[in-house]
Amino acid sequence: DFLLDIPLEISVELGRTKMLINDLLHLGQGSVIELSKLAGETLEIFANQRLVARGEVVVVNEKFGIRLTDIVSPADRIKKLGG
Repeated sequence: DFLLDIPLEISVELGRTKMLINDLLHLGQGSVIELSKLAGETLEIFANQRLVARGEVVVVNEKFGIRLTDIVSPADRIKKLGG
C-alpha cells in the first residue's frame, strides 16, 4: 500500500526531432518544428520517463486529453519503473 501513494511524473510524447543549435536559435513565434510522427499517429505515455501506455489525442471540455489505446502489462510496468 505504501508504494501506491508515491507520486509519478506523467508525460506524453507527441514526437521527436533533431536540429542544429543554429536552427534552434533562429526559432521565433510562429515557427514550426517538424516532428518524427505523423498526424493522428499513436502517442506514447510515460511515467517517470518509462513507457507505460499508448494513446490518442482527445478534447475534453476544451482541454487536450489522451484516450489510452494500449497499456503495458502491470508486471512490465513495474519492471520498467524499477530501471
